[in-house]
Amino acid sequence: MKNLKVLAFTHKHVELKDLGNLVICNEDLESRLINLKHSLDIPEIFYIGTCNRVEFVFYGAHELTNEFIAEFMGKLNFCVPQERLQCYLGQVTKYEGMDALHHLLRMSCSLESLVVGEKEILAQVRRAYDRCREAGFTGDFLRLMMDRLVKTAKEVYTYTKISRNPISVVSLAYRKLRELKLVENPRILIIGSGETNQNLAKYFQKNQKAKFVVFNRTLENAKVLAEELNAEAYPLSEIGKYKKGFDILITCTGAPTSIIDNTLYQSLLNGENDKKIIIDLAVPNDIDAEVLKNNPVHYIEVSSLQAIAEKNIQERYNELESAEKIIQDNIQEFLPLIKQRRVEVAMREVPEKIKEIKSFALNEVFAQEVQALTPEARAVLEKVINYMEKKYIKVPMVMAKEILVKTPETEKN
Repeated sequence: MKNLKVLAFTHKHVELKDLGNLVICNEDLESRLINLKHSLDIPEIFYIGTCNRVEFVFYGAHELTNEFIAEFMGKLNFCVPQERLQCYLGQVTKYEGMDALHHLLRMSCSLESLVVGEKEILAQVRRAYDRCREAGFTGDFLRLMMDRLVKTAKEVYTYTKISRNPISVVSLAYRKLRELKLVENPRILIIGSGETNQNLAKYFQKNQKAKFVVFNRTLENAKVLAEELNAEAYPLSEIGKYKKGFDILITCTGAPTSIIDNTLYQSLLNGENDKKIIIDLAVPNDIDAEVLKNNPVHYIEVSSLQAIAEKNIQERYNELESAEKIIQDNIQEFLPLIKQRRVEVAMREVPEKIKEIKSFALNEVFAQEVQALTPEARAVLEKVINYMEKKYIKVPMVMAKEILVKTPETEKN
């Protein structure tokens, strides 16, 4: 276990905008890791790159000295000035042995994520490992370790509530919306084409057949979102001319005051008087209070959603202790498996060695004596030797496993 190493650059010590310089695209991954693996004689390695972490996981007897880490990063040929690379070397977090295993388990269970409980990290780790496995960069140890990461993460997500309650305003808004009775193929009016509205619109794309119209201060940005939604796009300055009605109004702009007063709202209704749904995720709110006072609406607004999100975040953090218990249990299960596997690999040659000894004894050392035996005696001798051969193969392997498994890790390191 002491040969497991991790070099991590994460959101905890590196600005997110700077992490992009350490991301290796799929096209370059194989050539860069081949150079690294061969030049530093690293038996097994894989690389993880996400929006908030870049990590190198490898198995080898190397000491993580400052000199080794500098050489390691230098072999990867990042396109950054030398002085910037030196800055990154001061921001690296290094893990070895049990600390490395514990870190990787926590990461895969999302305990190290910006958003605790997000499941995407496990999928990202699996994809990263699979790419490196297919390229031949990983081996027996990392295979066993990856199996344990997946098993542990699945148990954490299954047996704790760490990922059950949504904490993003967008997902909470859509959950609230689903509680309402929606018309079939709703007409959705989107005001603002920023990230919040983009993400909310994607929920509709997955789960609803809707007709979208997008308004935004900058028409070009409205067109980008409209193209994704197969929608119409207009500048916000023309919203007063819109006369096609709507079923759902989604708004999130950066305006300093409300942008839809009761007069504009009546214009958008275009004579319709059924109860509409308004999702207002702007801070401050885009919908004037008079609209809510004078019209029948289902109103979903950001402050109430934020209160739910904060409550859900706290519930997730309350699950950390349970998640850590699952991680520790899996570590205790994993260590004997690694020891047994070490024995199996070490003992692979035992059967062949015993067969060689048997052949040499019969055909060289005792060749004359064997030839002098009757066919019946020779057959009995063969049976005895074959029986002993099987026992000689089995006994040392069983004994070695028992000794290794019963020996504390600290005694062997």
